[in-house]
Amino acid sequence: MDEEETIGECIRRARAVFEEMGIEGEVIVADSSRDETPEIARSLGAEVVRPEKLGYGNAYLAGFSRARGRYIVIMDGDLTYDPLEIPEFIRVLESGRADLVIGTRLKGRIEEGAMPALHRYLGNPLLTGILNLLFGAGISDAHSGMRAITREALDRLHLRAGGMEFASEMLIEASRKGLSMEEIPITYHRRRGTSKLRSFTDGWRHLRFMILYRPGPFLLGPGAVALLLGLALTLFVLMQEPSRDLRAHSLILGSMLLIMGYQTLLSGFYIAAFGKAYGVEDPGRLARILTSYHSLEKELLAGLAFLGGGVVLGLDVVLRWMEAGYGSIQEMQESVMAMILVVIGVQTIFSAVFISLLLLNSGEED
Repeated sequence: MDEEETIGECIRRARAVFEEMGIEGEVIVADSSRDETPEIARSLGAEVVRPEKLGYGNAYLAGFSRARGRYIVIMDGDLTYDPLEIPEFIRVLESGRADLVIGTRLKGRIEEGAMPALHRYLGNPLLTGILNLLFGAGISDAHSGMRAITREALDRLHLRAGGMEFASEMLIEASRKGLSMEEIPITYHRRRGTSKLRSFTDGWRHLRFMILYRPGPFLLGPGAVALLLGLALTLFVLMQEPSRDLRAHSLILGSMLLIMGYQTLLSGFYIAAFGKAYGVEDPGRLARILTSYHSLEKELLAGLAFLGGGVVLGLDVVLRWMEAGYGSIQEMQESVMAMILVVIGVQTIFSAVFISLLLLNSGEED
């Protein structure tokens, strides 16, 4: 998009590599520009494709659909990555050591001013670390935009992400499909023109995509912990003798943890169900088990039972309040329990319906 300053030099260097290596190659430019980028690319013999939708991933998906080679190299058209480094990528693929080769900037050289400190020392290492922890990719630079892959390996990947999360999706899919990956150090050059990266938005998109594949560590686990802590604290207070201190603060904290934990747990179910509908083959063992036992009827009955119990308790509190002439009453525990049951009941009912709708597309709605 709008790379008229650099696209010509980028294509010329790629063609020089083809000549040097004695290989037949093609240059495909996925273009969404409003400047002279496509005209320059065509004048140099590149094939220009125009993606139907904007987005980093959509651009590469459009390019992949037209590529005909045994090996496919991807990079940005702004010369932050140098096409003259392509030969080493091809040699690794030709050797058979790897199906996917990633250029690592963090183990290579980064020109001064080429990468913001926030990306270099925090964002990229943090997101790369999370990806390695969850998917065992074993790489140092998950967001490097210079990569090479065999056609056979590419066809095995189920790539669909349209935005910046495409970079993470490729590595997640490669790891899940058992592709061999290798990194080679590269030089990351200072960009010409204006960067199109949005640090926090793009970072969140990568994290959100990892949550889709692995909701357990992000939502299901923390939600279960908060729910159990809240339940334990609430029951501890409710089991105290009525004449003793009401421990109102502990009761409020316990009920808050209980409701927050339950909602977080349900959010994990939502994402796991959406993952199945989206086509994620294995959203994690815990998520797979939980969604497999989903039953709309049973969950609706459970939700109605919670809601009914809360309403009964609440009506009892109201009746006592009326008997007291609408004055002050000491029904703190019953009031909190009524609130907890009503909230959990409503959450369960709406969650059951929502998850069932998501699972309709996966054919696993019970």
